[in-house]
Amino acid sequence: MNFLNTFFFQIYPYIALAVFAIGSWMRFDHDAYSWRTGSSQLLSGKWMRLGSNWFHLGVLAILGGHLVGLLTPHFVYESFITAGQKQLLAMVAGGIFGVVCLIGITILLLRRLFNPRVRATGSPRDLLVLVLLYAQLLLGLSSIFVSSGHMDGGQMIKLGEWAQHIVTFRLGAADFMLDAHWIFKAHVFLGLTLFLIFPFTRLVHIWSLPVAYLRRPYQVVRKRQAPLDYHGK
Repeated sequence: MNFLNTFFFQIYPYIALAVFAIGSWMRFDHDAYSWRTGSSQLLSGKWMRLGSNWFHLGVLAILGGHLVGLLTPHFVYESFITAGQKQLLAMVAGGIFGVVCLIGITILLLRRLFNPRVRATGSPRDLLVLVLLYAQLLLGLSSIFVSSGHMDGGQMIKLGEWAQHIVTFRLGAADFMLDAHWIFKAHVFLGLTLFLIFPFTRLVHIWSLPVAYLRRPYQVVRKRQAPLDYHGK
């Protein structure tokens, strides 16, 4: 059991992150034309905007919260917020944006499954990504109920220590996951697996943030004038 815990939470993270980084670079270098979202909006726009907007709003907020919550050392915030208060904040914010994301991805998944045109032009990988993201989201929302059973913030601190040990290449990261609830372990494992498959799916479009649009000049749009008649009016 200790070996599996060490493999999944000390070794597997580096395998997943290495494939994530190297695979993304290789795909961009060797298969740049596949570096796209593969949007199906032209095939069927019904519910697309609502599902996509809600999903992206939720998932971006959740990712940002995870990065700040897991990678911020405890000593940075302990002088103005306790571990229990931080846990409560994470539960509330995560719950709100998790539900928003769940509504969005449910729309997208149903559309992918039951819209004939979208289903016919999709790929098994597209469906796999949606299913894995859906499962990951359900695990994350389920962890809120588990966390409510111990509001001292201890488990959140352990998860943060695990993440900080991983990103700073320190040994002993797996020790912080040894006694964690299985939902937390499954949530972390599936999250790492999404990093692993990232370069082989349409998720690579995340790298192509439209930052250039922020410094593009405004487009000048003029109304078309009515043509003059033969009297010049």
